[in-house]
Amino acid sequence: MRRLWALVVVVVLVAAGVIVVVTRHKNNVPETTTTTTQAIPIAPLTGLPDPGGAALKRPALTVKIENTPEALPQWGIDQADVVYEEIVNGGITRLAAIFNSQAPAKIGPVRSVRPTDTQVVWPLGGIFAFSGGAPYAITSIETVPGLKLVDEDVADETSAMYRDPNLYPPHNLFGVGPALFAIGGTPAPPPALFTYRSAGEKLKGTKVASFVVNFPSIYPVTWTWDATSQSWDRTLFGKADVTGTGVRESPKNVVVMYVNYVNGIGTLNSYADLQGSGTADIFTNGKEVTGTWSRGASMSDIITYQNAKGASIDLTPGQTWVEILDDGAALNVTP
Repeated sequence: MRRLWALVVVVVLVAAGVIVVVTRHKNNVPETTTTTTQAIPIAPLTGLPDPGGAALKRPALTVKIENTPEALPQWGIDQADVVYEEIVNGGITRLAAIFNSQAPAKIGPVRSVRPTDTQVVWPLGGIFAFSGGAPYAITSIETVPGLKLVDEDVADETSAMYRDPNLYPPHNLFGVGPALFAIGGTPAPPPALFTYRSAGEKLKGTKVASFVVNFPSIYPVTWTWDATSQSWDRTLFGKADVTGTGVRESPKNVVVMYVNYVNGIGTLNSYADLQGSGTADIFTNGKEVTGTWSRGASMSDIITYQNAKGASIDLTPGQTWVEILDDGAALNVTP
């Protein structure tokens, strides 16, 4: 009679990137082998897998982008990791788009630096691309330690910016992502700005269909939950916010920070005070979580977000918009 011996193979994942294989042979003596696999890198500013590891090899690139009706459509915004929307003089809004995991070939329109930008980029460092600015704003951004400033004049020497002859100035200046990154900056990679939920982790919050961030004048922004894409569709000036490549701007997270605008709203030298603490509304995974934002005494400290119980509010991996809204402004939420 021919005897058949069982072969049992057990595969156990004991740690990220490490697989232990236990094989039992016919004499029932286990033999163990260990295989080490390459862990997939995670992009620090999105929490998403970055198989190529590009995000870990380069710094943050912040580009100041115009947000007026004349500036539309904007380019490259959908590929930013994080976007800050701030109120500037005249009561208009402007964007500070932060890139790391992606490098669009066309970003813009690029416009001037404002004092709030100093507060935004201080903990990130890296590269800051802009087009001029008032002396007080340039003096302010020059105080950020190690920040590589790239104005239009510098960019001309490296082909990192160009003007589109088919558009009217000043709305026709655009940055070239790969060329801007090639200028170099530190640290690389940038520090993470948020914490993220793991796959399947539940989120406690109130379901929301849409909400309106009431920036001044014609600049209120409507965000609508898209259950199909699991993201927030952005509407600006009464129209869908669509980029120059035809992509609807629709981030995974929208963070609304209520802050004090020093020197008033829309004044010449106004800026958002991002030190200290305040209230915040975080919109993620179709829900609203109300909590607080806080930042230590140092401008190098990262802003943290906590719920009513003092626990960290974890975001959905992906793009995040931060709306820097003035204290007392209304936030209209539709359940």
